[in-house]
Amino acid sequence: MEKRNKLIAGRDAALNNRKKLSTEIGKLLSKKLNEEADKAKEEVTKFKAEADKSNNEIDALDKDINDLFMRLPNLLDSRVKQGEDEKSNELICEWGAEYVKKGEDFLWHDDIADLLKGWDPVGSAKISGSRFSVLKGSVAKLERALSQFFMDVHTNKHGYEETSVPLIISQSALEGTGQLPKFEEDLFKTNHQVGGENSYLLPTAEVPLTNLYRETILEEKDLPISMVALTPCFRAEAGSYGRDTKGLLRQHQFYKVELVKITTPQASMEQHEILTSHAETVLKLLKLPYRKMRLCSGDTGFSARMCYDLEVWLPGQNSYREISSCSNCGDFQAQRMGLRYRTSLKSEDSKKTKATIMPCHTINGSGIAVGRALIAVLENYFDPIEKYLEIPEALVPYMGGINKLHCISK
Repeated sequence: MEKRNKLIAGRDAALNNRKKLSTEIGKLLSKKLNEEADKAKEEVTKFKAEADKSNNEIDALDKDINDLFMRLPNLLDSRVKQGEDEKSNELICEWGAEYVKKGEDFLWHDDIADLLKGWDPVGSAKISGSRFSVLKGSVAKLERALSQFFMDVHTNKHGYEETSVPLIISQSALEGTGQLPKFEEDLFKTNHQVGGENSYLLPTAEVPLTNLYRETILEEKDLPISMVALTPCFRAEAGSYGRDTKGLLRQHQFYKVELVKITTPQASMEQHEILTSHAETVLKLLKLPYRKMRLCSGDTGFSARMCYDLEVWLPGQNSYREISSCSNCGDFQAQRMGLRYRTSLKSEDSKKTKATIMPCHTINGSGIAVGRALIAVLENYFDPIEKYLEIPEALVPYMGGINKLHCISK
């Protein structure tokens, strides 16, 4: 900041000298002292150039400072444990112990999808390369059924407003929620310009849903705002090559139901718990065993103050895998995007209240990742002895009354 202060002082001095000389030029010209006036004009030009140079340097420095601040993560909640990675995450609770299946007979989801003739890895590789999928027939229908089921639960039971959003997102929107500038390599950049800015394919519906209220002042009585969207998501996953290469676990394109809440600081913690419970509800309705983890400091995302991961049991892999992340971002995103609300606060020395503008708190979470849910249903509901997939009871109406999918002989 010392350098910036020196540049500002130098610029202001140059502008002040320019102003004084400009006044002096008028006096010189009125006295017909043209030669002295010309010399003064040269000095004015010199001081203007000095001021312009200082302004350019200040602008460049401000850009560097702003970029530095934009790369600083959120401050963590006091409840978040210190730790380097997922090994230090804290177990909060487990659900569905009676549904946990273990044994060597259970298959991976891609083997099951292949037996059902519902997965075409050769076709997807031919069209788009690795980490994309083509689903067919009953497996594609099951994926659609899961999507519709999640949306119906969250809109009809939990009261979220269904929202359909664009899939091309501006640079400013991604800066607002924290994906940019730090994680650009994980995004798919497009050649489409949005107001002169670069744009990217949507990485998560959290971005457009939250940015709908960018640079907006909301009324406290209208909070919380609860939104849900079903979208395809696109992730380059630049740092994940070699991880989870088998099956459908880590894809460049996948469907996800996203939940977003905009609320007050006072209700923030409670609304985070509520949103997380809504993601848990759909897992319970599907009778999928899971555990709830509070992420440690080293595993918590860039924009989050605190994050819960819901990890579903996958018998084919004999392990728990993440199916939902539910984050409380506090005012981190709201400060970056100018999302505020109007409230009334009492003065310390008076009983009177005064209208005040405060940053909102934002909360988001998967409600849930459709592809991961499909994996979980395939692995938990497939009978490896009888070779059929039982349809979870909650999904039967969405499958047209079908309650079993049988393997198709080659």
